[in-house]
Amino acid sequence: MDAKGRVSIPASFRRVIEACDPDWQPGQRPNIVIVYGPPEQKYLEVFTMEAAYEIDDQIDAMQRGSQERREVEEKMYELSHQTDIDNDGRLVLPQKLREKIGLKSEAYFASAGTTFKIWDPEAYEADRETRMDRPKDYDPLVNLPQVAP
Repeated sequence: MDAKGRVSIPASFRRVIEACDPDWQPGQRPNIVIVYGPPEQKYLEVFTMEAAYEIDDQIDAMQRGSQERREVEEKMYELSHQTDIDNDGRLVLPQKLREKIGLKSEAYFASAGTTFKIWDPEAYEADRETRMDRPKDYDPLVNLPQVAP
């Protein structure tokens, strides 16, 4: 991260961001949504526009006025920041977001398809250690749903 709060997005992530922004054209800046979430969330979750629109559709399908809908709306709309990637493949992280996750000089990117997370490397390792406190033969692929043949 440089002094202006810019982080370079890995090239492979940028290709996905561009492909998942229906308004993006070569030479333009692709848009993204950064969800910074509640105080206990120690990472920034970055959504492609396609992923954000998909969540918008899912929110629209929820019961208006329900507690569940209000919670999702708060996270996705009130605790988020829409921005773009500059022509050099960098993302400017506002100081408020950098401070929230304790980002100092380096960022760790964790991919998850059409989203990715930005962590302070030390916070990522600490979180990973707690998540990896599982039996040695545990395989998270057991959680995948069955696919019909």
